[in-house]
Amino acid sequence: MRPTSLLLVVAGTLACGLVFAPRTATADGPEAEFEVGAAWASRNDVRIPGAGGTDLSLVDELNTSVAPVFRVRVGYRFRDRHYVTALYAPLQVNATGSVQRDVDFAGGSYPAGTPLLAVYRFDSYRLTYRYSFVRTPSFEFAAGATAKIRDAEISLNGVETSSKTNTGFVPLLNVHIEWRPGAGPVGLLFDADALAAPQGRAEDVLLAAMWTLHEGLYLYAGYRTLEGGADNEEVYNFAWFHYAVVGVHLRL
Repeated sequence: MRPTSLLLVVAGTLACGLVFAPRTATADGPEAEFEVGAAWASRNDVRIPGAGGTDLSLVDELNTSVAPVFRVRVGYRFRDRHYVTALYAPLQVNATGSVQRDVDFAGGSYPAGTPLLAVYRFDSYRLTYRYSFVRTPSFEFAAGATAKIRDAEISLNGVETSSKTNTGFVPLLNVHIEWRPGAGPVGLLFDADALAAPQGRAEDVLLAAMWTLHEGLYLYAGYRTLEGGADNEEVYNFAWFHYAVVGVHLRL
C-alpha cells in the first residue's frame, strides 16, 4: 500500500469513528508516557554508497557502546475506543576502533589501521491512530496505523569526516495489547510498530510487565527491540538494537 493510500484509509477510519462512535466522555482525555533505558546493538552493518562502498560492521569490527535512551509520547483518547498519539524517540550510538583494511565511506577514504569514530543516529517522530476492538478492565486489543518520519545519519570520523543523512516518511502498522489477569494490578503489555516492503523493513516492538498503581496510572518494565534497514544504491544498512526499559503511563 502506498503511503498516501494508507493515510487516506487512516483518515477515513478516524472520520467514521468521530461520526458514528458512541460518546463515553468519562474515558476520554489526554494521556502521556515517558520511557528511559539503555540500548545496545547486536548488528549494525553499513555500506555507503550501497553500490561501491566498503562493507563495515559497527558491531563486529568496531566497539559499539551501550547508549542511554528515552522516548516521550502524548496522546488523546476519544469516544472510548479511539486513540491518537505523537511520539518522539531519539537514538544515538557511537562505535570506536580500527580495521585492517582500507574503507571507502560516503565519499571519504580511510587507510587500514586508522582510528575511527562512527556515530549512528536514528531519530523517530511518529503519529499513530489506533482503534480498540476489545477494551475491558482485564484486556485490551487495539490496532491501527503509524506515520513515521525517520531522521537518520551515519558518520565516520578519522583522517577526515564523511557522513550520510536520510530523512523520510515510513508507513507502519500498529498493534497494542494490554492483559491484566482478573483485572488485577499486574499485567503484560505488548506494543508494536512494524512493516516490511521491497525497499526495506522496520520493527519497533515492546514486551513488558506492567503494574497499575491506580486508575489511569501504571508503570512498566521490559524489553524493546528495534530492527530494520534498507538496501539500495545510495545506502546499505541493517541494524538490530535491544533495549532494557522502564516507563510510566499517565492519564491526565
